[in-house]
Amino acid sequence: MPITYTSGEQIEVYRFSVPVTIGVPLLALFLQAFLPRRLPFFSIFDLPLLVTIFFAMARRNPITGLFTGAGIGLVQDMLGAYPIGIFGIAKTVVGYGASSLGAKLDVENAGARFLVTLGFYLVHQAVYFAVARGMVNLTMNWSWSRGIVAGLANAFLGVGLYFVLDKFKQRA
Repeated sequence: MPITYTSGEQIEVYRFSVPVTIGVPLLALFLQAFLPRRLPFFSIFDLPLLVTIFFAMARRNPITGLFTGAGIGLVQDMLGAYPIGIFGIAKTVVGYGASSLGAKLDVENAGARFLVTLGFYLVHQAVYFAVARGMVNLTMNWSWSRGIVAGLANAFLGVGLYFVLDKFKQRA
């Protein structure tokens, strides 16, 4: 199978309207805060992370991805019970990484989106665990089986969600 290189001129960079840029992350944060209370199985999903990955890959600008991840993560921290900054740090790393990777690879097909989402879910969990355990001194346990299952579930949901969110893209 040949490996193809995509030059910077061939990669599409997208932008989003202000209502989409603000509304989609706020909707994801709202659903993440309230759906697991009504539907406990929904706690396996991380909608703010999926939105962070989508916007970062679509914009393909590491600085914008960094700020997107930081903003979404900090708002998620404010809605949670843990100290502010844990989700902010983890989503900042993911936003920067996803936008950097999006600038190098074609992430428009379902297979690439699935693998990128699975990978960044695991990166997010590792950074979250390291910060919570090492810096904040929270008592947490790492479970590889739960991490892989949750990563696969988020990757499947992410692929479907990304195709829905593709409708809001505007060429830059």
